[in-house]
Amino acid sequence: MATLSPFSPPFPLPYMSSKFQSPILQPDLEQLEAQQHQLQPQQAAVEQVNDERLQGSSIKNTESGVNSNHASINHSENAYHVTFNQDYGCFAIGTDRGFGVFNCVPFCGSFCRYFENIGGIGIIEMLFRSNILAFVGRGDHPQYPRNKVMIWDDHQSRCISELCFRSEVRSIRLRQDCIVVVLEHKIFVYNFSNLKLLFQIETTTNPKGLCEVSQTADPLVLVCPGLQKGQVRVERYASKSTQFIVAHDSALACFALTREGNLLATASTKGTLIRIFNTLEGTLLQEVRRGLDRAEIYSVSFSPTAQWLAVSSDKGTVHVFSLKVNLGNVSTNKSNYSPTSRFPAAASSSFSFIRGVLPKYFSSEWSVAQFRLPGVSQYIVTFGNEKNTLIILGWDGSFIRCKFDPASGKDMTQLEYHNFLKLEEPCN
Repeated sequence: MATLSPFSPPFPLPYMSSKFQSPILQPDLEQLEAQQHQLQPQQAAVEQVNDERLQGSSIKNTESGVNSNHASINHSENAYHVTFNQDYGCFAIGTDRGFGVFNCVPFCGSFCRYFENIGGIGIIEMLFRSNILAFVGRGDHPQYPRNKVMIWDDHQSRCISELCFRSEVRSIRLRQDCIVVVLEHKIFVYNFSNLKLLFQIETTTNPKGLCEVSQTADPLVLVCPGLQKGQVRVERYASKSTQFIVAHDSALACFALTREGNLLATASTKGTLIRIFNTLEGTLLQEVRRGLDRAEIYSVSFSPTAQWLAVSSDKGTVHVFSLKVNLGNVSTNKSNYSPTSRFPAAASSSFSFIRGVLPKYFSSEWSVAQFRLPGVSQYIVTFGNEKNTLIILGWDGSFIRCKFDPASGKDMTQLEYHNFLKLEEPCN
């Protein structure tokens, strides 16, 4: 059970920055702003990116001990944590000195916050494009303990609440209505407006903090490890239903959820196969193959329409797979799948007629495009806002945008490369 320490009651709802507004998310942003006006009649200004180039100057907040630097990022040689926000339009990093936020397209630095005592941030999570973030400390000189989740209001440049636990926090997930905190054996879900505990879930050992939540305005869908190896638990809180899916024989290594929570992609510690499930019924819809040898899967990501799936691993390659899923009829479309098999009845491979005779990889569905990554860093991947583009982030500071041609099956073309740890200019 966590201990709640509010710093400034009542807990404020997020205020959305006009700098980051997205046409796709506009209805959600308007809804959030309306809620804030009801609870906070006096509207606060949002911390904006200064359009004037600051030439590396810093602004010190003496109350919170934070340096606000809009120009020179230059945090460290390696980031402790890199993560996209919920609409994948920007990303945040945690380093040994503080944290920073960046825009994806066009790529540019938005703002960074350096702590006076060189405090490290090991886990960071954004709430869409608002002034609210959550993070956990890390490093030789952590800014905050590893068993505390700090809720940061960037308009005030300070933490406004904290959640303290008995063991180390493994990950955080934010929605507009709740905060999810993942420990090694438990998951806690809190109401966003007052940080009241809503429910908790026990899981098998979960050192990576695996957990995903749906991000639409619909009721919460939460996916986490079950109590057995390779098992996934799907919670639908609107219908109060729980679904257990035996996804793999090996332990789970990574999974991803579509924004609506209808589809789930899973990978095990073996790292050769990625499986796509219908979360409503727990049925296997498709299986794709990354490769033949064991690999550590770093990230899995659906495209917005679930037409494509991107996967990154320690093999230094990003793969894109073609998905054969009808999102509009995902809960009832079973015509292409065998009711007696865990695997699709109609394989795209010409070897499908001898399935069961030769090894399974002969009938596997392989990627339609690949990208060879530079260096040996850990990378995460998502889809860009332009057609057939990917955005890849590395812990070494790499920002890569590339384009794939699914018809040709050739390697992807790199469109741009930046190092966000050495960025010297803010957004124009």
